[in-house]
Amino acid sequence: MITFTKPENLNGTELRAELNSAGVVISDKAEAVSIDENGALVLDIDETKKDLALKIVEAHNGTTIAPEPTVSEKLASVGLSIDDLKMALGL
Repeated sequence: MITFTKPENLNGTELRAELNSAGVVISDKAEAVSIDENGALVLDIDETKKDLALKIVEAHNGTTIAPEPTVSEKLASVGLSIDDLKMALGL
Protein backbone atom coordinates (compact mmCIF):
# COMPACT_ATOMS: atom_id res chain seq x y z
CA MET A 1 0.00 0.00 0.00
CA ILE A 2 1.45 3.33 -1.11
CA THR A 3 0.16 6.76 -0.05
CA PHE A 4 -0.26 9.73 -2.40
CA THR A 5 -1.81 13.19 -2.16
CA LYS A 6 -5.48 12.80 -3.11
CA PRO A 7 -6.42 14.51 -6.39
CA GLU A 8 -9.06 17.21 -6.05
CA ASN A 9 -11.43 15.38 -8.44
CA LEU A 10 -10.94 11.70 -7.64
CA ASN A 11 -12.86 9.02 -9.52
CA GLY A 12 -11.62 5.61 -8.40
CA THR A 13 -12.91 3.76 -11.45
CA GLU A 14 -11.25 6.18 -13.85
CA LEU A 15 -8.02 6.21 -11.84
CA ARG A 16 -7.87 2.40 -11.90
CA ALA A 17 -8.27 2.44 -15.69
CA GLU A 18 -5.57 5.12 -16.07
CA LEU A 19 -3.14 3.19 -13.86
CA ASN A 20 -3.82 -0.17 -15.52
CA SER A 21 -3.43 1.27 -19.03
CA ALA A 22 -0.02 2.65 -18.05
CA GLY A 23 1.11 -0.72 -16.71
CA VAL A 24 0.54 -0.02 -13.02
CA VAL A 25 -1.48 -3.09 -12.08
CA ILE A 26 -4.24 -2.41 -9.59
CA SER A 27 -7.05 -4.79 -8.78
CA ASP A 28 -10.80 -4.20 -8.94
CA LYS A 29 -11.10 -4.86 -5.20
CA ALA A 30 -12.69 -1.93 -3.39
CA GLU A 31 -9.80 -1.65 -0.92
CA ALA A 32 -7.20 -1.29 -3.71
CA VAL A 33 -8.08 2.44 -3.91
CA SER A 34 -8.93 4.07 -0.60
CA ILE A 35 -8.68 7.27 1.40
CA ASP A 36 -6.96 7.02 4.79
CA GLU A 37 -7.89 8.82 8.01
CA ASN A 38 -5.69 11.79 6.99
CA GLY A 39 -7.43 12.25 3.63
CA ALA A 40 -4.54 10.76 1.63
CA LEU A 41 -5.04 8.43 -1.34
CA VAL A 42 -3.83 4.89 -0.68
CA LEU A 43 -3.18 2.52 -3.60
CA ASP A 44 -2.45 -1.19 -3.43
CA ILE A 45 0.28 -1.29 -6.11
CA ASP A 46 3.78 -2.66 -6.56
CA GLU A 47 6.44 -0.46 -4.91
CA THR A 48 8.50 -0.49 -8.14
CA LYS A 49 5.67 1.37 -9.94
CA LYS A 50 5.46 4.19 -7.37
CA ASP A 51 7.09 6.89 -9.54
CA LEU A 52 4.93 6.08 -12.57
CA ALA A 53 1.80 5.97 -10.39
CA LEU A 54 2.71 9.35 -8.88
CA LYS A 55 2.71 10.98 -12.33
CA ILE A 56 -0.67 9.43 -13.15
CA VAL A 57 -2.21 10.41 -9.80
CA GLU A 58 -0.94 14.00 -10.12
CA ALA A 59 -2.42 14.29 -13.62
CA HIS A 60 -5.74 12.63 -12.66
CA ASN A 61 -8.84 14.82 -12.98
CA GLY A 62 -11.75 12.46 -12.49
CA THR A 63 -15.34 12.88 -13.46
CA THR A 64 -17.30 13.92 -10.39
CA ILE A 65 -20.73 14.00 -12.04
CA ALA A 66 -22.49 10.69 -12.63
CA PRO A 67 -23.00 9.94 -16.33
CA GLU A 68 -26.55 10.27 -17.68
CA PRO A 69 -28.20 6.83 -17.83
CA THR A 70 -29.15 5.45 -21.22
CA VAL A 71 -32.77 4.88 -22.24
CA SER A 72 -32.26 1.14 -21.70
CA GLU A 73 -30.91 1.78 -18.18
CA LYS A 74 -33.83 4.08 -17.35
CA LEU A 75 -36.35 1.50 -18.55
CA ALA A 76 -34.56 -1.29 -16.69
CA SER A 77 -34.81 0.73 -13.46
CA VAL A 78 -38.62 0.30 -13.65
CA GLY A 79 -38.50 -3.29 -14.89
CA LEU A 80 -39.00 -2.63 -18.61
CA SER A 81 -36.97 -3.19 -21.75
CA ILE A 82 -36.96 -1.45 -25.14
CA ASP A 83 -38.90 -4.40 -26.57
CA ASP A 84 -41.53 -3.97 -23.80
CA LEU A 85 -41.84 -0.29 -24.70
CA LYS A 86 -42.17 -1.04 -28.41
CA MET A 87 -44.86 -3.62 -27.70
CA ALA A 88 -46.76 -1.18 -25.49
CA LEU A 89 -46.61 1.46 -28.23
CA GLY A 90 -47.67 -1.04 -30.88
CA LEU A 91 -44.41 -0.72 -32.84
